[in-house]
Amino acid sequence: MTVNQPYRTKPPAKSGFRKLLCFLSQAPRLPKAGETIHGHKFFIGFGGKGANQCIQAARLGAKTAMVCKVGKDFFGDNYIQNFKDNGVHTDFAGQTSDAATGAASIIVNDAGENAIVIVAGANMLLGGEELQNALPAIRRAKVLVCQLEISPRTSLQALRMAQENKVKTIFNPAPAIPDLDTDFYSASDVFCCNESEAELLTGSSVANVEEAHLAGQELLRRGCGSVIITLGPQGCVVVKAQESTSKHVQNTAVTTVDTTGAGDSFIGALAFYMAHYPTMPLEEMARRANQVAGVSVQAVGTQISYPSRKDLPAELF
Repeated sequence: MTVNQPYRTKPPAKSGFRKLLCFLSQAPRLPKAGETIHGHKFFIGFGGKGANQCIQAARLGAKTAMVCKVGKDFFGDNYIQNFKDNGVHTDFAGQTSDAATGAASIIVNDAGENAIVIVAGANMLLGGEELQNALPAIRRAKVLVCQLEISPRTSLQALRMAQENKVKTIFNPAPAIPDLDTDFYSASDVFCCNESEAELLTGSSVANVEEAHLAGQELLRRGCGSVIITLGPQGCVVVKAQESTSKHVQNTAVTTVDTTGAGDSFIGALAFYMAHYPTMPLEEMARRANQVAGVSVQAVGTQISYPSRKDLPAELF
């Protein structure tokens, strides 16, 4: 999802996929099925897991590129311009007349919790031809990040291409699917998911740190290089194949306004640290990524809430 620019002459930092336009409503609470409630704020913004992760990495200083597809429409034009405005390489951001730009409808309650519905649209038309066109950038990347808001087949192909070229991979199985192809595990140097995704994939409860330890070990047994399970205010659990024990990385307490996109902020920061500090222990990368994501939850929105390097303490770098 990100690449050191220009990718033709410098080793890339990170490459990745997928974007959506976000329609965000704030309301006192999340509505029940069939219920209509009054909200108190609405705005339209740029989002989507891959795009969010890419923007966060770019704001920390990574040179980045997106491999994605949007509609040949007003939203698609604006989406590509948003990448350019954030310094993201857009040679592999294609447009199509066959589908609309992907969209996400988000409701955030006063406690900062959210409910999200996505319509993937043009994202699902991203395939092998686009990956081959992006192969020069993937080969030069330091880290490639994939999710499941494009075709799982395309994500898996991208991860394999990266590993064949000795590029580190981060896989974020979101939105999670219970019948995930088992090859995703071995294709993931870092398999990063939240508690609900881990629960769906393992079939076991993941409601606390101890259960996250157990779920991480199970995911590790399936072939991942390392596993990170994020737990919101409880921090995250890091499990590495070369170690027999997992580690709990705690969060610093903050006042939460909106958790939308916090997981993407974490992964974007993690990719930045993997690309720029490859010898740093994974749990230290996770600790710093937690702090970056902790800043994002103190403001409303996704990308607009993401901090830049200048907004963060110098010790994070």
